[in-house]
Amino acid sequence: MCEAAAYIIRNGQEELLLEDVDLIEPEGDHLRLVSIFGEQKIVKAAIQSLNLVNHKVILVETK
Repeated sequence: MCEAAAYIIRNGQEELLLEDVDLIEPEGDHLRLVSIFGEQKIVKAAIQSLNLVNHKVILVETK
């Protein structure tokens, strides 16, 4: 499986946002994350880092 877990930085801590992420798409100033199970999250955030070996996406909230 190549899906990733998406985390968002809140109050200086990584908080799990969505597991098994298959798709991240920009929608204006938001990102839409979709899991392999069809669960979706839309967040006002930017990608801080991608760690593809560890299947980890780190997002940071934007204003």
